[in-house]
Amino acid sequence: YIFGFGSLITHPGFDYSERVQPCYIRGWRRVFHQGSTDHRGVPEAPGRTVTLERCEGAVTWGAAFRLAGDAEQRRRTWEYLEWREKQYDLRLKVPVYTAATGARQPRLVALTFVATADRAANPNFLGPAPLEEVARQIATARGPSGPNSEYLFRLADAMRGMGVQDEELFVL
Repeated sequence: YIFGFGSLITHPGFDYSERVQPCYIRGWRRVFHQGSTDHRGVPEAPGRTVTLERCEGAVTWGAAFRLAGDAEQRRRTWEYLEWREKQYDLRLKVPVYTAATGARQPRLVALTFVATADRAANPNFLGPAPLEEVARQIATARGPSGPNSEYLFRLADAMRGMGVQDEELFVL
């Protein structure tokens, strides 16, 4: 399984045999700290995309995908994900929960992509900034995958569609 908390929710881009949503991970919060110079921005004007930040008591809602196909198709899917998520320098296995399983028992374990603050491994990490600055960057950045604002709005719409309240996301 792959756990998506950003654009993988709205545009997986690969074949999957099962989609589990809404689902969540614990101990992490979604933050717009990752610079995007290849999808939602350019090197001269990076966009902002989400990553995960450790935060005790937090939950991050998203979707989990079971990769489809035989071993060769899953290998090709993994290569695609490695290319797509290349600016995310850490791969983590995380327990994934659903409302049905509750917080006591994970429904599954998934791999997720995290962009860390390690500038040697992740030179596009932007880190925290005042809300107004983050909003300005998102409103003005545009890259090969389209406007950064489209990324934000699609993610917010997906959360609303799942019935998830994510005030940090919605305030942007």
